[in-house]
Amino acid sequence: MPGSNFGTLFHISTFGESHGPALGVVIDGCPAGLALTEEDIIPYMNRRRPGQSQYTTARSESDTPEILSGTFNGVTTGAPIAILIRNTDQRSKDYSEIADIFRPGHADFTFFEKYGIRDYRGGGRSSARETAARVAAGAVAAKLLREFNIEAIAFTKSISDITVDDKFLDPMENRVRRDDVLKSPVFMPDSAAGERACAFLDKKREELDSTGGVVRIHVTGLPAGLGDTVFEKLDARLAGALMSIGAVKGVTIGDGFSVSLSTGSLDNDSFYADDDLNIHTTSNHGGGILGGMSTGGMIIAEAAFKPTPSIAKEQETVDKAGISRKISIKGRHDPTVVPRAVVVCECMVNLVIADALLTNATARLDNLHKIYRR
Repeated sequence: MPGSNFGTLFHISTFGESHGPALGVVIDGCPAGLALTEEDIIPYMNRRRPGQSQYTTARSESDTPEILSGTFNGVTTGAPIAILIRNTDQRSKDYSEIADIFRPGHADFTFFEKYGIRDYRGGGRSSARETAARVAAGAVAAKLLREFNIEAIAFTKSISDITVDDKFLDPMENRVRRDDVLKSPVFMPDSAAGERACAFLDKKREELDSTGGVVRIHVTGLPAGLGDTVFEKLDARLAGALMSIGAVKGVTIGDGFSVSLSTGSLDNDSFYADDDLNIHTTSNHGGGILGGMSTGGMIIAEAAFKPTPSIAKEQETVDKAGISRKISIKGRHDPTVVPRAVVVCECMVNLVIADALLTNATARLDNLHKIYRR
């Protein structure tokens, strides 16, 4: 099955299913000498793991990562880093009634058409549980990026039409603080908007329904020039990474679709030099990327998530024989995927930036001279 590998130099390969014994990831290309233990990964896993609040699935997984290889005495060796995350709270019987039925909004039908077989227990490889492996890898990438004072912060921008205050969306200033994001049950830095969102989710749960929303990511500390041209543009890589998350249906960079209503004189980010002759832009409509390469400004990306497809409200569908059926999905499911997807988006961005950082090291001869010249 292709599609489980990501990255060029900082390369990952994920494996495992929702109701199998474990999931995991193998990271190849992480430089030797990086201090790394399970304690660096656990905070990221905790942000994603289920069962933390009434707005996430009640499935109770500790999601404790086990580093199996690639480190010695708490430091990376340059060898592949294998991380295992065991499944401990599977309830496969919750899915026995849908063994022959295609759930609306899920990959059941397309997976069956492609392979002629599907793991109906939670969706198998198509389950959102697969993202646990991505988060483990993204946590390692984040540790690498911190060596260079590069940080990605993701947060819930909106749930349905409930959106955080504009001050948190300033394209020139990162007013989002990680502590404010983490103390919200829906990971909104705006506490007032978060309270409204929680009340809205309570209503959706009572209605046996679900809703979508938007995750926004800010990346600060990047030097100018990360990324490549043509097919490997940094914004293209970011869009592909975010679109690879199961429930994402749209990605924007910078001003996104609103640029279609702008003009060149308004949309262009003008340049200026500070007293030390460092070059900056006066605005950031481009989201910190020009020509597929970073400008040195804050990177801004957003991912739009569809409503959780697993809902208890009765829906029309068909079974494998094409016979019309009605379905009410049982089990433990989120009223929205957005809060738990925040850290997934952040980690996918971390992986892209870490890969771009390593790739960029070979872009100029003087970089190689710094390493090899005698």
